[in-house]
Amino acid sequence: MIDIQSVLPHRYPFLLIDQVVCMEELTYAKGIKLVSRGDWFMNRNEENPKMPEVLILEAIGQLGAFVLPEKEKSLGLLSGVRNVRFFHSVHPGDQLDLEFEIIKLRSQAFKGRGTASVNGLKVAEVEEITVSYLRS
Repeated sequence: MIDIQSVLPHRYPFLLIDQVVCMEELTYAKGIKLVSRGDWFMNRNEENPKMPEVLILEAIGQLGAFVLPEKEKSLGLLSGVRNVRFFHSVHPGDQLDLEFEIIKLRSQAFKGRGTASVNGLKVAEVEEITVSYLRS
């Protein structure tokens, strides 16, 4: 099992990945976020609360950290997003399946594409997400 907190500096409440189930260096990562009514971002007063779309995008970006080799790990900052589409809402009880694939790697940044789905139904897609980072 991959220790998420050894890779990401994020902690509760901003850690949006519960498990990384697959990763291939410099290529691809797959992860899971279990969405709960108790999550801080859920409006408990709403009859039908949903996960904010911007946090779905952030979860995809956080997953991107797992495609870098260990020697490249450092603080990554989401610095750009292009062509994002949201198709469906994510609700408490859903398992949000996340995927991230690198499309370009540079010395101080990388670009990737990602998707989020629930039960095989795509809920979000980002054509290009840029993460800039500082080497440690």
